[in-house]
Amino acid sequence: MPRDFPRSRRIAEQVQRELSDIIRLELKDPRVGMITITDVEVTQDYAHAKVYFTLLGDASRVEETAAGLSRASGFLRTQLAHRMKIRTVPHLQFKYDASVERGARLSQLIDVAVADDASRGKKRKSR
Repeated sequence: MPRDFPRSRRIAEQVQRELSDIIRLELKDPRVGMITITDVEVTQDYAHAKVYFTLLGDASRVEETAAGLSRASGFLRTQLAHRMKIRTVPHLQFKYDASVERGARLSQLIDVAVADDASRGKKRKSR
């Protein structure tokens, strides 16, 4: 099991905060709409970062949004370099994070199962 590197985690959290601000305030690509940066993983040498995002709204635009983010990665790295005081600004790789969508779907299935179980319980008691 890999060791936890507190400095790389702090840098990842700062990259996440800064990217969220840059994308929200400065990125003008129409392919990139309302997104949320859910996590950032930075390698130990800070050369690469995987940026996980989710979409608010239409989930069918995942590929289009990922293409827009990849196209803007140079701009995003430049803005990160201006905002962060680190020697190496990581290359950004964007990946869609489907965990939020899966969690909502599971929660909905649980709610349906509980409601179905409750309605069956009422039928049994009325007999």
